[in-house]
Amino acid sequence: MGNPPELYYKILNIPKDTSPQEIRAAYKNLVKKWHPDKHPPSSKPEAEARFKAISEAYEALLDQQENRAVFGLCNDGRAGERGPDGAFCGGGGGLGAGVGARMERTRSDDFCTRSAPGTPAREFKKVYSSGNSGGRRAFAEFSSSIMRKAPPLERKLECTLEELCRGCKKEVKFTRDVVTKNGSIVKKEVSQTVTVKPGWKKGKQVVFEGMGDERPGCLPADAIFTVSEKKHQTFKRVGNDLVLKAEVPLVSALTGWSFSFRLLSGKKVSLAFQDEVICPGYEKVIGGEGMPIPEHKGARGDLRVKFEIVFPKELTDEQRAGLAEILKGSC
Repeated sequence: MGNPPELYYKILNIPKDTSPQEIRAAYKNLVKKWHPDKHPPSSKPEAEARFKAISEAYEALLDQQENRAVFGLCNDGRAGERGPDGAFCGGGGGLGAGVGARMERTRSDDFCTRSAPGTPAREFKKVYSSGNSGGRRAFAEFSSSIMRKAPPLERKLECTLEELCRGCKKEVKFTRDVVTKNGSIVKKEVSQTVTVKPGWKKGKQVVFEGMGDERPGCLPADAIFTVSEKKHQTFKRVGNDLVLKAEVPLVSALTGWSFSFRLLSGKKVSLAFQDEVICPGYEKVIGGEGMPIPEHKGARGDLRVKFEIVFPKELTDEQRAGLAEILKGSC
């Protein structure tokens, strides 16, 4: 095949000591994922390149395994015996035992019959026959760009605290670079729908594979949308909790106070403090009224109401004297 085996293993995403059976399993999973018929026009060029490269790597690695079997070699190059799975390894069968072994598959015909479901064998023969340069060229292009991908197209996905609490669907529109048939680059506006799940946090990323900018000789970039949280008038998010700051006049903190507010869900909540004094730094925790926790279905954080005492900016002499008399002996 003319390419280093390490590249083939990398394409199939398998370790170097993989058995023939495991190679076939990896191949079947990948061709199902990257079969061009399963991809839209936007990602079809990438799918075709990957599909051809995967098939090329599969054939090359199985040929390599069989060559080792013929000469009675293990993966580490030592002479060995045929094991239960049909591969040579361990023992001292030596070279002669391997040479006499009967190979289990032919290079071209059996490879074609092992192709993806619904793909005619003659199509594989046409692409991968030694006389056809199209398959070699497609593989060369893919293998040269396997580590090259256009830089991701990154955008913000602005969400209100209500949207992150309840969940919603947002349509995002963006402009991407597209390579035309003649190799020029044009701008194209596209739109995608993002399903925001309840409880998502700032920094959460939504990735649209292959929907970013295109560059000649590179795989299409990904489009990445990062969740950002708009500032809320009433609440502040801290992890899975919601924090509400409430300003309480000093007289109300000492003599009794009540107030109402609405949660992000729209539910109305009332709090009353008639028989207790609200001290500076006092915090009221209402369990289960915070943000949803995506990892735990039905679970929510807490609502923490933090009270800030509003002291008068100035007092008259009469007010000072009155307060001193009233509060004498209370502390």
